[in-house]
Amino acid sequence: MPNRDHKLSIHHLRRNYSYGSLVHSDLPKEPMPLFQEWFAHLQESELPEWFETNAMTLSTTDGQGRVSSRIVLLKQLEPDGFVFFTNYDSAKGADIATNSYVAIHFFWPAFDRQVRIEGHAFKTTTAVSDQYFASRPRSSQLGAAASPQSQVIQNESELERVIEELDKRYEGQPVPRPAHWGGYKVVPQIVEFWQGKPSRLHDRYRYRLNESDRSWTLERLAP
Repeated sequence: MPNRDHKLSIHHLRRNYSYGSLVHSDLPKEPMPLFQEWFAHLQESELPEWFETNAMTLSTTDGQGRVSSRIVLLKQLEPDGFVFFTNYDSAKGADIATNSYVAIHFFWPAFDRQVRIEGHAFKTTTAVSDQYFASRPRSSQLGAAASPQSQVIQNESELERVIEELDKRYEGQPVPRPAHWGGYKVVPQIVEFWQGKPSRLHDRYRYRLNESDRSWTLERLAP
């Protein structure tokens, strides 16, 4: 039996960050090459099977300024942005339709690293959405077509019934991509790289996009 007198304490939880450091003179002029380097390092490393290297927190705001966050998966990395796919009628889709400025965040504790990104989310082209949807397992295609994401449902059997009906309807043929499902590309305006260091003297570097000439300004931030 647990000790009822025991009080859960978290103030003492800490570990020493000692994996590496960032040096200003070694950083590229733009953020994407550094992100690609860090991401490639993750993919080449022997990490636990459960660790999804492409998992990222997406934060959006609704019309009243209320913030919502959830985990989504990065599915395409392009020279000018980060692509994920979802239901356009979902809560996140409604938020983005109201305010396209979003934040995404990657946390890679194996290497004491974080990347924080802010920018506008734009719908991908239908061709990009079609291509990715066609690459998904059939079960995922049926789930995307059947699920009224973020809406209240009575029970799981309701979804299962719709999925069975769709599976029969498209038996022997591809499942078409629903019009309400597709991709977003987050085009960054701010990208911050965080490298944990001992004594909490972390390295933080922020890239800011200059709208006038599309160049980037690199700034060091206090930890």
